Amino acid sequence: MYAYIQNMTKIISLADDAYDSLKLLKNPGESFSEVVRRISKKEKSILDFFGKWPGTRDELNKISKELTKERNKFKTREVGF
Repeated sequence: MYAYIQNMTKIISLADDAYDSLKLLKNPGESFSEVVRRISKKEKSILDFFGKWPGTRDELNKISKELTKERNKFKTREVGF
């Protein structure tokens, strides 16, 4: 049994500023439908953030060391069961 799914096209109206905003979010080769699907996803994957660090590796290492130093200031307690 074969199911035929027709991809329907809908016409929508956007204000010029909304269109401009959507166009700015559009990646090269991406359709407006793909942009809408991408930005309307409710859940984000950790992979969506991969490679987004805008700084240098040295800055990242400095922040990582500072976070580790701050975490080490806190005492942990063991909970027995």
